[in-house]
Amino acid sequence: MKDFANVKGNKSKKNKRKTVFTSKKPSVNTISTSTILILIFISVGLASSSIFLFKTDVISIKTANTSNTVNIDFPSSLIENSVLIEFNEENNSLECQYFVQIGAYGNKKYALEAIKMLNSDIENLSINEVYSTLLPGKLLNSVISGPYINRSAANNAKEKITKSGFEPRLRTVCKEN
Repeated sequence: MKDFANVKGNKSKKNKRKTVFTSKKPSVNTISTSTILILIFISVGLASSSIFLFKTDVISIKTANTSNTVNIDFPSSLIENSVLIEFNEENNSLECQYFVQIGAYGNKKYALEAIKMLNSDIENLSINEVYSTLLPGKLLNSVISGPYINRSAANNAKEKITKSGFEPRLRTVCKEN
């Protein structure tokens, strides 16, 4: 008769040596050292060939000091034919009238509306028909206040018109006596 007592003990020893979480397949997903070395040699070769073929120098870029200079040139004819008039006692031969242009409207009803809005504050309002300089042939209705005796009176009227919501312009007409 056979004794099975030793067989039980041997089986338990075999089970203790056996690991449960092992893989029978070798790990294929790792990158080998030969592949890494080949990639390094290729990158060094490409870098050295690009330096020699393209003749590039690797140097640091230094910024240059820049200075801005502005030269304003204008024609000498502006000096000769001066537009500005300096007022002194010798120029009393000029007689000037000052006007305030309130606006120029393509439709006459808007010009009449502007006059109604300003009629209580401003005197001597009138509508003049003028032609546009930007659109030749287009007739505009210009709302004008004046004439004023001096520039100060015209500026006072201009301030009142500005407070009413318009953007007036000062116009001057000078004649020689």
